[in-house]
Amino acid sequence: MIKKIQLLCKLIILCIFFSSCGNLSKTDSDKPNILFIMSDDHAYQAISAYGCGLNETPNIDRIADEGALFTRACVTNSICAPSRAVLLTGKHSFINGKVDNVQPFDWNQPNFPKLMQANGYQTAMIGKIHLDGEPQGFDFSMVLRGQGHYYNPEFMVNGSGKWEQIEGYCTDIITDSMLDWLKNKRDPNKPFCALYHQKAPHRNWKPAQEYLNLYDNKTFDPPANYFDDYEGRGSAAKEQEMQIDGHARWGHDFKLLIDPDGNPTGFENELKRFNEQQRKDWLAAYTPKNDAMKAQQLEGKELGKWKFNRYIKDYLRTIKSVDDGVGEVLDYLKEAGLEENTIVVYTSDQGFYLGEHGWFDKRFMYEESFRTPLLVRFPKEIQPGTKINKLVQNLDFAPTFLDYAGITAPEEMQGESFRDLVSGKNSEWRDAVYYTYYEYPSVHMVKRHYGVATERYKLMHFYYDIDEWEMYDLETDPSEMKNIYNDPAYAQVQKDLHTKLQELRSYYGDSDENDQRFLKAYLDHQEKLRKKRAAQ
Repeated sequence: MIKKIQLLCKLIILCIFFSSCGNLSKTDSDKPNILFIMSDDHAYQAISAYGCGLNETPNIDRIADEGALFTRACVTNSICAPSRAVLLTGKHSFINGKVDNVQPFDWNQPNFPKLMQANGYQTAMIGKIHLDGEPQGFDFSMVLRGQGHYYNPEFMVNGSGKWEQIEGYCTDIITDSMLDWLKNKRDPNKPFCALYHQKAPHRNWKPAQEYLNLYDNKTFDPPANYFDDYEGRGSAAKEQEMQIDGHARWGHDFKLLIDPDGNPTGFENELKRFNEQQRKDWLAAYTPKNDAMKAQQLEGKELGKWKFNRYIKDYLRTIKSVDDGVGEVLDYLKEAGLEENTIVVYTSDQGFYLGEHGWFDKRFMYEESFRTPLLVRFPKEIQPGTKINKLVQNLDFAPTFLDYAGITAPEEMQGESFRDLVSGKNSEWRDAVYYTYYEYPSVHMVKRHYGVATERYKLMHFYYDIDEWEMYDLETDPSEMKNIYNDPAYAQVQKDLHTKLQELRSYYGDSDENDQRFLKAYLDHQEKLRKKRAAQ
């Protein structure tokens, strides 16, 4: 009798075990896939879902039409490598250590792909990451060398240490490789988290062969403040080196082999990377346009407008290929029956200036580079046509992805999951965000600064070789043309913003001591480079 009872107990335990295994398997199969699409320097103004009227991005727009559009998404540090370190770690630059493009990145620290990998997800990283060292947390990686090249770029696969040049156009190669992984390389029995990261539209905006003449019959009007004189702003806006009509280069940026004064520009060296057909197509497209410009002998504002049009057309041409790739991948998800259970995110590593204040590039905490596009689609939880106006940051990506995967985010992650916010379950959110920028003196000469932004106001402190404060009312001055820091009418607002700034610096673990430590590390690095060049 006792033996029968013991046997019965064993059978019950086995039933419970197999039942629980079945539940675990079902849970794993229910976990959503994540496709995280990131482009480089893609301004929200150049996504038609944002309604700016510059161009059409029908495939990227699909994500917003069938999901959510974030109107005030922003970054913690508007520069390439630091932004990517933030999205991986969920920590501010001064915590993860990657404050600029100079300091090394520690891949040994926790990141969200590692956590997903340890919890049953298959992970992949394809495209640009711009972080030195072997990527950690990925079952498959295929990453560009540094910034990468638009034509015939080099990639490293799975941290092999070997760079392999692949013939073709970078955007298309990354898309094709992402599709190949989704179709042929991943384990279909596991949920996946795939990082699909394009180089475009990063400087210097070389379009694909099929789009070399796109927009040739269109003339774009520059922004109203394209010829900004920076009156009413501080030293930082006046002393930058990122003006389209002033700092952009005849060869590298405007694609002239010979400048209007008859001097070689050096762009010939960039064409050496092209194969014979690529070079032939490029010269056939650009030589007549360049010759026509020189024949006009443009000067002053007319020349400035021509430069804007050459810049914006090339920039938008590269985005056309990005949008095409997004469409191909979205179509595959639908055809493969993966659409309903896949979270699709489209964003950029930061925003970008499209002629506002006369500028290209990023770095500043002003709106165009501080804000970044963010579109999210997940049919199971997000209603089509949702709009989110809250201050979401790239700091929030890691905890959000972990939340969707049912994984508890580590305490050291500083962001917040916006899952309940975008699903409509919870409308409460932070009332302010914190920003830092460190890479100065350097290319574009944007001064070091940190600041706080609320839904309406922004306060910034520029430091190191200056000590200046700027404050803006985004409701009355959305283009940030008038610094109101010393305006008596805003005295209480200024006081409140200073209080909020100190609260956030303390909350996130930042300080003046941090600023000085990173400044010293940067200047020491620059001095080493100077001595190295002098010795050569």
